[in-house]
Amino acid sequence: MINTTFYLRRLHSLCGLVLLGGVLIEHLLTNATALGGPEVFNAGLEAMEQIPKPIFLAIEVCLYAVPILFHAIYGVYIALQAKNNQGNYGYNKNWKFTLQRWTAWYLVAFLIWHVGYLRIFLKGINGVPISYELVLSVVSNPIVWVLYVVGMFAAIFHFCNGITTFCMTWGIAKGPRSQSVVDKMAMGLCAAMCLVTLAFMGSYLA
Repeated sequence: MINTTFYLRRLHSLCGLVLLGGVLIEHLLTNATALGGPEVFNAGLEAMEQIPKPIFLAIEVCLYAVPILFHAIYGVYIALQAKNNQGNYGYNKNWKFTLQRWTAWYLVAFLIWHVGYLRIFLKGINGVPISYELVLSVVSNPIVWVLYVVGMFAAIFHFCNGITTFCMTWGIAKGPRSQSVVDKMAMGLCAAMCLVTLAFMGSYLA
């Protein structure tokens, strides 16, 4: 008998690390070009616009939308089944377990707002091209700026902590020592990505 839950969890894990991790890194690198100024940022976006629209749409649907929806929907199911115990024990792993769920809930709301407003409403419906000026106009509101920074931090932690759980789930890091090494490397990556985020988000306030 096929263990559906086992394979769904493996697919959920693989989808989150490989596809959505790739999307996060691509977004981080693209947004980091804002540090070079409006011309560099807009040039990068214009280069992406050179991709034929049918191919670009297929990429957005197959590599962005479908994986995000699957990971989010099944992730919500997993989160509802989880039992947080950081209050009882306070161990580092238990706090990360809880933060993984909290960031998931925040990201669901954040992505609905972010994608719904920028990609669907402004670009898709109103035909407003994504540009440095548009992003600046959106994040110039201090509250929105904070929400975006928290959203990026949540996505980064969720991804980096997911690296550790992925390596444990797939048997890459089997013992406590190897798991500790992977966790420290993942958290180091998390800190570096958060610093990059603060750098380019801070450039909008300059």
